Amino acid sequence: MAAGATVPCGDHGPRWALPLRPPLCLACAVQTLGDGSASLVRKKHVLSRLQDALAWQALPVVQLLAPDERVCMHLIGTLFGMLHSVEDSSALNLLVEVLVRLVVELKSEQYLYCILDESQKELCKATTMRSSLPMFSLLGKLADAIPGFAEILVVKHNNLVDHLLMGLTYPNEGIKAAVCYLYGKLYSSPVGTERLSGHFEERLCGVFLNTLGCAQTKELQINCLGLLKELLKSDHFVSIFMNNLKTEEESSENPDFLEGENPLPLVLKKLLLTRDEMLQAASSHCMAAVLVHSPSRYAPAFIHADVPEFLFECLLCKSEILIWSVYCCLLLLTEERLFFSKCHTVYGIESLVRSLQGVLLLNNVELHKQGLLLFTEILKRQPVEIKLFTNRGVCIEAIDVLMETVNCPVLEVAVEAVKAVAAFLRDCASCVCLHLLRKDHLSSPPVPYEELQKLLEAVLKRCADLSPPQSSKRHAGDLLFSVPQSHPANRNLGRVPQRQGQFLLNTLESFRNACRLAVEFQGDFMAQENAFTAPNSESKDTLSNFSEFLLRICDSLCIPMVMSYLERAVSPSVTEVFISALNTLFTVVPSMRNKFSEKLASSSFIRLTLELKARYCSVQSNPVLNNTCSSFLCSLCLNLYSATEKMRTSSQEEQEMSELLQKGLPQLNYTIAESLLLLSETPEPFFLDQSLCSHQHCFILLLYFAYTFGDRFVPDAELFLAVRNFLLSAQDHGDCSPPHILRAALYLLAVCQDKGKALDMRSLSTIRRILDNLPDLSLVYVHCPLLLKFFLRYPEFMGRFGHQVLQLWFSWEHCKQTEVEEVDFGSSDQLNSANPLLPILKSNSSILLILLDLVSSSSVEVAWKVLMTLRTFLERNEDVLVCDLLRSRFLQILQQLLVESSSATLQANRNLPILLSLLFLVQLRSKGIRELDSTDFKLLHQICNLCGKCNPRDTDLLQPSLNFLYWSLHQTTPCSQQRAVAVLLSNVSLLELLQKVLECTWLWSPPSRPACLSSEDALLCSGWLLVASLLLYQHRYNTEVHQTLSVDLTEVLNAVIFRNKKPILLLVSIMQFLRAVLRQNFSSSLLVIVSQNTAPSAAQPQPSSLQDSALHPLAMQQVFSLVVSLQNLLVHVQLQKDLLLSPAVVACLETLVEYLYVKNQDVALHVASQPWHRFLLFTLLSGGQNSFLQPEVLRLMTLFVRYQSSNIISQKEISQIIQEAAEANIAELPEATSHALHLFLSQIQNSHYQVEPEQLGIIQTLLDRLLGQRTMCVKHQDIVCLGSVAVSLSHIGD
Repeated sequence: MAAGATVPCGDHGPRWALPLRPPLCLACAVQTLGDGSASLVRKKHVLSRLQDALAWQALPVVQLLAPDERVCMHLIGTLFGMLHSVEDSSALNLLVEVLVRLVVELKSEQYLYCILDESQKELCKATTMRSSLPMFSLLGKLADAIPGFAEILVVKHNNLVDHLLMGLTYPNEGIKAAVCYLYGKLYSSPVGTERLSGHFEERLCGVFLNTLGCAQTKELQINCLGLLKELLKSDHFVSIFMNNLKTEEESSENPDFLEGENPLPLVLKKLLLTRDEMLQAASSHCMAAVLVHSPSRYAPAFIHADVPEFLFECLLCKSEILIWSVYCCLLLLTEERLFFSKCHTVYGIESLVRSLQGVLLLNNVELHKQGLLLFTEILKRQPVEIKLFTNRGVCIEAIDVLMETVNCPVLEVAVEAVKAVAAFLRDCASCVCLHLLRKDHLSSPPVPYEELQKLLEAVLKRCADLSPPQSSKRHAGDLLFSVPQSHPANRNLGRVPQRQGQFLLNTLESFRNACRLAVEFQGDFMAQENAFTAPNSESKDTLSNFSEFLLRICDSLCIPMVMSYLERAVSPSVTEVFISALNTLFTVVPSMRNKFSEKLASSSFIRLTLELKARYCSVQSNPVLNNTCSSFLCSLCLNLYSATEKMRTSSQEEQEMSELLQKGLPQLNYTIAESLLLLSETPEPFFLDQSLCSHQHCFILLLYFAYTFGDRFVPDAELFLAVRNFLLSAQDHGDCSPPHILRAALYLLAVCQDKGKALDMRSLSTIRRILDNLPDLSLVYVHCPLLLKFFLRYPEFMGRFGHQVLQLWFSWEHCKQTEVEEVDFGSSDQLNSANPLLPILKSNSSILLILLDLVSSSSVEVAWKVLMTLRTFLERNEDVLVCDLLRSRFLQILQQLLVESSSATLQANRNLPILLSLLFLVQLRSKGIRELDSTDFKLLHQICNLCGKCNPRDTDLLQPSLNFLYWSLHQTTPCSQQRAVAVLLSNVSLLELLQKVLECTWLWSPPSRPACLSSEDALLCSGWLLVASLLLYQHRYNTEVHQTLSVDLTEVLNAVIFRNKKPILLLVSIMQFLRAVLRQNFSSSLLVIVSQNTAPSAAQPQPSSLQDSALHPLAMQQVFSLVVSLQNLLVHVQLQKDLLLSPAVVACLETLVEYLYVKNQDVALHVASQPWHRFLLFTLLSGGQNSFLQPEVLRLMTLFVRYQSSNIISQKEISQIIQEAAEANIAELPEATSHALHLFLSQIQNSHYQVEPEQLGIIQTLLDRLLGQRTMCVKHQDIVCLGSVAVSLSHIGD
């Protein structure tokens, strides 16, 4: 029989053979199992073969057994009977497996009922529960394998449940484990849960908790936890488990109430202590299954049992399942405030941070997200009064974790990380950083600003990486409605992934919370900087650096990122947080508040905010967004007011503006078009609509600040018309608008004037009445070129307000008094600020009269600015004929000043020097020689009288005056020149002043820097030049003299010979005087020469005395010294390239030799033939040009030819000059060179030098060409200003 079970059986035939290798006879197998004499080994072998058959060839087995119910019942009965006869555990396991597989494959309920009936019989007649284990195992396996088995058991054989409860009380953990497993299957069925509900409540609950609490084997523990998991799915069963516990109030009164009991929290807590990660995970999972039903109801029991402490300890494990379960459980516990008040978070935060550090090394995205979610909830819910972090190191580790998760490539993780960052950086109501760093919570560690900065920067950069770049550089106001509302981008966020929008929102919340953090710390001195900074060293870890970083990162990352988002979609929540953050930034860095506000205004944020309010806040919707936008606009406008109205310090006006904006902005939720209509709206008669006025005033202020910074978001023509109507309506109804509203309205009119029509008479009259009612025009003045142009455009305004407006214009221009004192006429850097006025002056020259009044009636600073404006205007607009107008006005001002003022008051009047400077500038505008008219002579007379009332120390008055007198002598016709000389020489006080000025030359000490021309030296220069001119023209016209001048000749000669660090221009001026007296042979009715040389009284004169007598008042030694000094000065010219000194020195040398030739020809020829002259020529020729065609060289050559100095200049050199001149382009020669060449060639023609006939022809040709060139050449400006000294070039080089 045994052999027949494994080989083809002849007794039973092939019908019962199963296709196995080796073949198995099913009939023999059944007989072997039912044979009581068969050994256990044979039976286990047959069971194993049957197991294989059912596993791999189930269909043939079913086909053999199914047709014959008797055989099936016999086989099942045989197998079931073996459950009680076999004691070997492995055989029992095989037996149960085969029986379960057989019943499953047969798919007939009658066999289930058979097993259940037999099981109930056996359990009823069993004397001990020990033999029931195989049956419980079988039932459990059947319930696991057959879906409806549990329902059949509890409905048709519910008596078995009583035996299950007895098995749970039997002291055998194997039986208990099998029973728990079967219970778990029963309670996993809805029918079983319903039918066994009373059984659990009345009998099973306590027994089960006791079993779970006392379980020792892992099998029982696991099966108990499996049953518990099924039971905890029912809210009813959970309440039964937890009802044994007292209420929260009772437990708070008696924390030890759990002692001696065995409730569920303590049982699960005990499992957490097992160090078995599987049991710990199951335990924490069961806790979460309880808490999920009602955290507020069940969490206190677990918290009082100190379960959170052990959960936090479990986070240090490596099991992902356990960590996940603990995260879930702790996340549910965070919903109960007791969790925080018992300081469990303080105990476990370090474990959580370390757990996150380890979790990030795992490739489990869901675990990352769950951990960050738990961290976020703890940060959000932690009470302010309980510090979360106990040391700075844990906080920095938390920041490192957040930075790493923010940079995680998985977007879901990064989103959760940004949420955690937002919680980490929130304000003092819930900010963990404040828990860490508030001085009443933690005294020693400083604020980790650098780490916070890195964290925030990482968040913003990650968000920026996710956002597509801006399509173009567009202003904020252009983004909100860049596409129609019907466009898909505005219907929904289809183009912007929802997760990306949430990421941006969380990022902005993080940034806003960081800004609030910085503001909160401004009031805490301990948080200002790192207390541990070494002495004499700067710490970067300061609040100031952190605040500046916030401002910088907002400009570089935050704003562009939001602008990019707004190009594609608009979210009220995103914009609310963004606008709120910008509003907070105003107070983060107070010193940068105004600059930041100006940048926002210039980037169209006023328009953006208005359109946000119009779109989302109308009809009282989105009150939070409305309040945020209104608060932002109010702060922005007040900051812009502070930035733009620096000249106004009216705290009352600022307070009024603040109250207006705070009251009116929340209701201003209209579109731009609606607001324009509102601006033009007229209130009902006899009814003053305060709300309408408030809206109009708010909108005008917003437009004013927007337009001030270039955000012109309303068409100019429409705005011009609306503002005009507003002013007309307000005046018609007697509404007296505040000055700041009128100021804004006038500014908007001025800005939009070019695009709008000219104001009619009604509008002009209305505005004039409004302005006339103001106590001061400065209340509505705005320093803007367009407003200035607006007032000066209309004669009605210019005549009434022009003087005040121009006064305000120049008063508000930026110019320091030090610049007024230091700037000279050659400087152009100070002229740029007056440029906006220049085109207005050109179009209306009558404004010049107002400017001249300002010069005489305003402060020094204003007068200086007017002078700069007039000077620039005169220089750049030569075609405008205003000189006569200006001179006439100057004459009136001077006459009035001289009549009303004494000498002392004239000297104290600091506007008068500026007026005189401008008068001289007007005279300089005359490029050529002109006839002086009556106005010129009246001015000449007045200025002479003015000079006579001054002393040499009044350089600011005398300098422009002497310049004017000097110009009047040199830039006019001979007839006028003669009359001008007579006017000057008739003024005794002027000549007395000039005498004092000349004497000051020897009294004033030389400056420390001779190259720098001081105001005193400049006056000396002008004095010597004017006296030299008077000497020249008095002699020429034989003018009557009423007062003489006296000069010490020795001092004059010593000034030229020794120089004594005198400025070059002063030296040139003294040489001009010396030339004048030399030309007149020291004989002038105007001048008295005082010489320190005394004639010898001895009877025997020295040889040199005869020469000195011939040269009187010069001495021979002085002549030679003067010649040597002049030669040295020419060398100095060659080295220093001083273009003014060279013609003066050469002219002086020419005049000196002429004087000597008249007095003593031998001395003159001796001087002209000095060998040093030839060396001087070589020095001049070795300069940069290396040419004879230089004015200085040609004039010296002419001098030597005239006085036949053949040892100085040879025939060969004369030929070289002629040859070079013939080859030169005469038309390109400078005027001074052409003139010097003409003199040289003329001197050659008239000299005794032997010149070849062909050279004579060349000379004549050159002279003809030079003469033609002189008639054709354009006369250049003769009077130039060097420093502040007027110098005539023809006077110097003639």
